[in-house]
Amino acid sequence: MHHFVARCFLLFLGTLVSLVHSKTDSPDVSALNVMFKSLHTPSQLSGWKSSGGDPCGDSWEGIKCSDSSVTEIDLRDHNLSGQLGYQLSSLSSVKIFDVSKNNLNGDIPYQLPPNAQRIDLSENSFDGTVPYSISQMTNLEEINLGHNKLKGQLSDMFAKIQKLKSFDVSDNQLSDKLPSSLANLSNLNTLHLQNNQFTGTINVLTDLPLNDLNVENNKFTGWIPDELKGIDNLKTGGNSWSTGPAPPPPPGVQHRRRPNNEEENSEGSKISLRNGLLIGFSCLGAVTLLLFLICICTMRRRSPPPSSHFLDEDIVSRRKGFTPLHSQELGTEAYVGILKEPKDFKSTDPGNGDIKSLLKSPSMGLRRSVSSRVSFSENEFANRLKGRRSTSVQVVPYSLADLQKSTDNFAPGRLLGEGTFGRVYRAKYPDGKVLAVKMIDSSLFQGQKAEEFSKLVTNISKLHHPNITELVGYCSEQGKNMLIYDYFRNGSLHEFLHVADDFSKPLTWNTRVRIALGVARGVEYLHDVCSPSMVHKNIKSSNILLDLELSPHLSGCGMASFHQHTSQNLGMGYNAPECIQPSAYTLRSDVYSFGVVMLEILTGRMPVDEQKPISEQCLVKWASPQLHDTDALIRMVDPALRGLYPPKSLFADIVALCVQPDPEHRAPISEVVQALVRLVQQSALNMKEDLSSSCRTTDSEYEIV
Repeated sequence: MHHFVARCFLLFLGTLVSLVHSKTDSPDVSALNVMFKSLHTPSQLSGWKSSGGDPCGDSWEGIKCSDSSVTEIDLRDHNLSGQLGYQLSSLSSVKIFDVSKNNLNGDIPYQLPPNAQRIDLSENSFDGTVPYSISQMTNLEEINLGHNKLKGQLSDMFAKIQKLKSFDVSDNQLSDKLPSSLANLSNLNTLHLQNNQFTGTINVLTDLPLNDLNVENNKFTGWIPDELKGIDNLKTGGNSWSTGPAPPPPPGVQHRRRPNNEEENSEGSKISLRNGLLIGFSCLGAVTLLLFLICICTMRRRSPPPSSHFLDEDIVSRRKGFTPLHSQELGTEAYVGILKEPKDFKSTDPGNGDIKSLLKSPSMGLRRSVSSRVSFSENEFANRLKGRRSTSVQVVPYSLADLQKSTDNFAPGRLLGEGTFGRVYRAKYPDGKVLAVKMIDSSLFQGQKAEEFSKLVTNISKLHHPNITELVGYCSEQGKNMLIYDYFRNGSLHEFLHVADDFSKPLTWNTRVRIALGVARGVEYLHDVCSPSMVHKNIKSSNILLDLELSPHLSGCGMASFHQHTSQNLGMGYNAPECIQPSAYTLRSDVYSFGVVMLEILTGRMPVDEQKPISEQCLVKWASPQLHDTDALIRMVDPALRGLYPPKSLFADIVALCVQPDPEHRAPISEVVQALVRLVQQSALNMKEDLSSSCRTTDSEYEIV
């Protein structure tokens, strides 16, 4: 009997010990499971599992914990390969994250451990860009991304990470100018930028408390500021510095100077004298001010109330432009505002700029409310509209010489891309204006009269809609024909979804719905407003450009007449089954192409991907049978969303209406618009109900539609 009691006690004790040790927070476990699989389940990581487990209780290699939370991940020099997964943002208690000196590749995950103080990803093979999400990591003190293959520019991401003491991006392929927000890093001691392709000056570093600065082997120009020459460890070789004396700073600009020892003694005596003079003048000034105040009180004049425009200026000065890379999205109220009067907007004049129609578009004016959410302001948008669209956009002729100068003679470095009709270049002007110049392939005009280009320009210039790129100019000289548009700095939807640009990825679900609705309205304008109706013939994600507010603008409109020459080059995977010949394109063919774009938005997959298994290479064929299967649909959703979407808002039914094989069974675009409108309305209603029914729900959980 005693033995039985003893065995029961030992069993209970073992169970209790097991429960004490099996304590790791489930989000941490899930994130490490995903990371382990993304690293190709390396055997050298003892204790790690691809599903479940207890990292803290079972002492997974490289993992340190505090209570039930993972606080440190140290996997440096473990001969690891693969990637880091997409759930690092769940590791909210991790302070140190070090995976340096491995063979990791691909993109640095857009979301890193959000509260990390030290991150070291150096000496790997990461490519892509420096993720903008770093801008939200306010506890970050050290980050080392050196010795990788990162490219692109450093974005303006440093305004909020003022605890940063050390920043290293050396030995990469980064380019362009240093961002102005670097000047906000008031605690930065170490900055290593060497062995990149940075350009411009380093004046933005002037007032930083640096004691270790290395900018060697870049393409910096200008002068090394005197304020930086006193840095203890300064390396500046291998750049194109200007010779001769540096010009004086602009009037009113003063920088902190680093004095040497002799200067300190001299400066000390000067300060003492200056302080004495200041005290004397201060006393005299105080007496004068007292006499002045007595005079004012005696006169008893009533000052006029402040002019209202000062208040307006103060409000405007506090407004910040919408940052496309934050996850700040339109709230419920904003969506309700968008969808008031959700009828098909019609217009007899494509260029009338009807304000009610525009107010229903995602291209609305945006301002930040006190709660940091982006909210909708009808008055603000109306004012912008009045100033921007009171008259039709004036399409102006540009000279070839002017365009050659602004594009560096169409230099390869200014090439934005090559599309169906030719190449697109970025044109920069001294006043800061940037345009996109589409040089149309001359072969498209073979056998056509010279006035055909003039007719093309006339037709495109009549298109005015907030979700369609507007023509601003043209050039036709020396056999070259060019169309000129505004330049969209955020690139295309294709780049956001597929090119793994960590500067702007991933798009949240709110943004994806806004983009889908905006593109649908642009197509509706072409089909139902223009007279005669206009078939686009080339709707694809690379032709959907995104502005700074991530509002979509459909490009390539009005070019359908050239498709008989270029049908073989159209986007693979977007063409409807009936579009074997260019003449077979119809309005319903556009609807099919738009449905493919919606599938891209939903799944994050390419329309055709030969890297996938054969059964999954064609997106439409793979997805269509699963659109009405709830469980399968959830598995189809883009993993980059990390589950941050309400399942009822997935527009699978709308997609199914668009990608029907028989064009007669496809919905017209006006019905697609209305279906999206109803979806957003219902999602907004559900969101309100969910918010009111749960007192534990935070705003961040409902940053989605």
